[in-house]
Amino acid sequence: MKNVWIKATEGSWDQKRNGITAAMESGADFVLADAADLPEIKQLGKIKTACFFDGKNSEEADVLVWNIPLLSENDDEKNETAELKQMKEKKSAGKSVAAYVDIQNKKTELFAAEVGKTADYLIISAGDWRIIPLENLIAALEKYDVEIIADVKSVEEAQTSLQILEKGVDGVLIDSSDMSEIKEIAAAVKMSGRTVERLVPATVVTVKQLGMGDRVCIDTCNLMAPGEGMLIGSQSAGLFLIHSEVDESPYVASRPFRVNAGAVYSYLKINEITRYLSELKAGDDVTIVGADGKTRPGIVGRVKIESRPMMLLEAEAEGKRLKVILQNAETVKLVKPDGKSVSITNLKVGDEVFVKIEEAGRHFGMKVTEKIIEN
Repeated sequence: MKNVWIKATEGSWDQKRNGITAAMESGADFVLADAADLPEIKQLGKIKTACFFDGKNSEEADVLVWNIPLLSENDDEKNETAELKQMKEKKSAGKSVAAYVDIQNKKTELFAAEVGKTADYLIISAGDWRIIPLENLIAALEKYDVEIIADVKSVEEAQTSLQILEKGVDGVLIDSSDMSEIKEIAAAVKMSGRTVERLVPATVVTVKQLGMGDRVCIDTCNLMAPGEGMLIGSQSAGLFLIHSEVDESPYVASRPFRVNAGAVYSYLKINEITRYLSELKAGDDVTIVGADGKTRPGIVGRVKIESRPMMLLEAEAEGKRLKVILQNAETVKLVKPDGKSVSITNLKVGDEVFVKIEEAGRHFGMKVTEKIIEN
């Protein structure tokens, strides 16, 4: 997930507060602020703070930042400045550290690459020469544990920075006091981190009533739209797209925040890992998936486990037979290839539903390349 930083070091406190509030409401991760403003920021809400190092009040920040001086053409980019020495000392003492470098020439770009080998975060301001320096730094620091943050002033600059070398920067620092622009940039950054799952049609081969079992309802802090749900199944080889309870029913009110996810043992795909449904609890992350394969993050608000009559669904796709056990109820639905939902109680042999095929097995939720048989 890409990080969003907001720069709040200029203007009156009222101006700073408005920008910080807009950023927090948009899901920002960090605020780069003056040390004197830290107590007020803590009153606004929970957000990580970063401050330029002053040797005093800045120590209260989560991240200490050094404004690295410019190098002239005659300086050696591998020389250690006083700021770089301080940064190394604080990192050795266990603090998270960042360097803010203004790229003016090739010397400062090379120096930024050296600084990035030490810093946890490398904040880059590159002026008009934005693309080439960022490309070079992304390539140079690929093997180092540092996040590259681009200083941006518009949605266009943010989108460009996020797409450089396909990988893009790790986040952006929003340098704007316009609340609408702050929210727009933050939304664009959060959208850029979404993956797209490859969903394929699977042909139903078995729909069978079972006895009673414990099933899990996942109630999220998010409202889902028609076509959206979660990837759930009995095998790591493939998962079914289980639809949310967003549809209206003459018998039950719409619950667009809920996915009736199935039996307690089932796998749920969350980003690149899987978890058992029985493990979920309030505050956990989940991944919401649409019929177009696009994903977005969700948050578990509540998990309900209750004993209910169950049904076995088996379907075949790409030479694999996939299984899932779901509650026997009209409100439990899957997603058809046309993007519409279909109740498990209405499914019959020969129908098609969307699934996600996985090539590797799973060990403690992580993909592994080994022979695993799941029936």
